[in-house]
Amino acid sequence: MASSAKRRAVGTGENPSEKDSDDSLDEGLYDSGEEDNEDSEEEINEEVTVDFEAHAISDNDFSGIKKLLQQLFLKAHVNTSELTDVIIQQNHIGSVIKQAELPDDSDDEDPDEVFGVISILNLTERKGVECVEQIKELVLGQCEKLCSAGVLEQFEKVLHDSSQSVGLLLSERFINVPPQIALPLYTQLLKEMSEAQRTNKPSGKCHYGLLISKTCQEAKKSIPGPPKEELMFVNAEEEFFYEQAVAKFNYSVQEETDSCLTGRWSFDDVPMKPFRTVCLIPMDRMPVIMDKLKEHLTL
Repeated sequence: MASSAKRRAVGTGENPSEKDSDDSLDEGLYDSGEEDNEDSEEEINEEVTVDFEAHAISDNDFSGIKKLLQQLFLKAHVNTSELTDVIIQQNHIGSVIKQAELPDDSDDEDPDEVFGVISILNLTERKGVECVEQIKELVLGQCEKLCSAGVLEQFEKVLHDSSQSVGLLLSERFINVPPQIALPLYTQLLKEMSEAQRTNKPSGKCHYGLLISKTCQEAKKSIPGPPKEELMFVNAEEEFFYEQAVAKFNYSVQEETDSCLTGRWSFDDVPMKPFRTVCLIPMDRMPVIMDKLKEHLTL
């Protein structure tokens, strides 16, 4: 297993083969139905309980982290291999989520599989790194196409101002991992950032956080930039970041073959149109966000 645990998290997923977590966190439960339609057309609902742990990031997590980054960036021109390497090199900040240690008779093929990752990368400190410049180009390119001059100016000013560092917030997990896991993960991340700042390590001090969220809206609506009330956040807690953003916009990834279910896998799912929602959040608003996480995600 990947290095030392930080706290304990408990969660449940619809599909045990798509669980997420590994790095000790606080406890959280999530119940949902699982369908098995191979032998019968009758829908079968089960409650599946899965234990998750969060661990420090290690070299062994490369393929798992890269897969999670690919589900965020899809076909965007971003070097996810290099981005994964940067996350691993900066292992003093961030966690990977895996399934807790399984009994010897478990049928799971890969108990060490990565089901989620959280980290923050200081884009300002890493100016010139290929994947960092590609992410900036992606954000500013979409913003230029879709946003007003005022919003574009805000993003350009912050991303190009070397005196105010911007951290790329990365929080990716499989869709059926419960949102309750976000509270201990962000709590741990902020502690690690504080320690990194104290010891002058990378990504310790960020003035802004840049978050790219996976969002959806009902397919019957065709508005290029859906307003907040029409958005569904795949990572539910990211709506609290959205609320605190000083600049934000949405862009469609409809043509990038993204699947966007909201966690209930059944034949009654409403078709969803996938978006990416980009938010620029002052890091001094994190206490407000953390209060929201505690209010809504504490069991």
